[in-house]
Amino acid sequence: MKKALIIGAGGVGAVVAHKCARVPEVFGEIMLASRTKARCDAVAARLPRPVRTAWVDADDARELVPLIKNFAPDIVINVALPYQDLHIMDACLECGTDYLDTANYESPEEAVFAYGPQWAYRERFREKGLTAVLGSGFDPGVTNVFCAHALKHHFDEIRELDILDCNAGDHGLPFATNFNPEINIREVTARGRFWDRGEWQETDPLSWSMTFDFPGGIGKKKCYLLYHEELESLVQNIKGLKRARFWMTFSDSYLNHLKVLENIGMTRIDAVDFEGRKIVPLRFLKSLLPDPASLGPLTRGKTCIGCLLKGINKEGKEQRCFIYNICDHQECLREVESQAVSYTTGVPAMIGAKLVLEGLWKKPGVWNPEELDPDPFMRDLNKYGLPWMERFDPAG
Repeated sequence: MKKALIIGAGGVGAVVAHKCARVPEVFGEIMLASRTKARCDAVAARLPRPVRTAWVDADDARELVPLIKNFAPDIVINVALPYQDLHIMDACLECGTDYLDTANYESPEEAVFAYGPQWAYRERFREKGLTAVLGSGFDPGVTNVFCAHALKHHFDEIRELDILDCNAGDHGLPFATNFNPEINIREVTARGRFWDRGEWQETDPLSWSMTFDFPGGIGKKKCYLLYHEELESLVQNIKGLKRARFWMTFSDSYLNHLKVLENIGMTRIDAVDFEGRKIVPLRFLKSLLPDPASLGPLTRGKTCIGCLLKGINKEGKEQRCFIYNICDHQECLREVESQAVSYTTGVPAMIGAKLVLEGLWKKPGVWNPEELDPDPFMRDLNKYGLPWMERFDPAG
């Protein structure tokens, strides 16, 4: 049995803690730490077995190192803010601990979504015999593994990839985000970007859209092209990719509120003067919006996230395949007191950490999920609450 330190006690952190606590044969001891210890204690009180809690400021490696050395975890599961990724990786290197996160590093000052700062750690993790898995959420994470699974079992070459993320749930509120508001709004208001014939192409934010007929009774939904970090690693690691895009659905209410907030400057990430001090408008807005962890009891409906793949199959013929998961918000609430967006991120984080601890994904260096064996991950998705389906059609 191993030890796991979970950093971050928001909606996703709570799901990770719930799921790890239910696999005691792997996660023998668990600690949950964040800047707000009361949140850790509240999560711990709802778990099926005791876990330790602690306060930590993940912005400061000097605070992280004593905590990690004292608890001596076998892996650190980082579900804190993406701004803190490098601090936590530094601390893991100093303490000799494996590392896993769910989103790429972001700079607080600039909305740039790139793996370069984390890929720069490859040699240091390899030299110390440590494993770092980047982006083991759903997208990134499961979507990367779906692509690796398809290439291993169905395709000789994947030429086109469309990642489709649909949240058809409704929380009934005028405006709320299903994950950290600051990260969500930075992501959605950034310029779109996609891979086409060997080059990156850019679009104005939310300027490209299409309609897709989602399975599971969800039906036709309008999807908007965004840039998402998994595209950066997938175009390097998936053989044959000539086009790769990411699409997400939004309600009209969400888009209308977001446009107004942009127009009045509330989505700005640079500091402005306010009554004699500096504030960042987006961070102030975040303090006014509902906590995503509070949305579980309010949200009804389903999510559908998957990969639409087109390429050459093992028989040398053109083939189209849609690999996807459907998740019900209320079922997640009943199981772990969470809405489905947090659930679909937290479960893959637990699975990725489990595979590292079991040695199946233990590989010195820094890796994205599609570079590791997809088979045990796909098996565990079915076992731990995110069953996947495949739909095959002739290529068109």
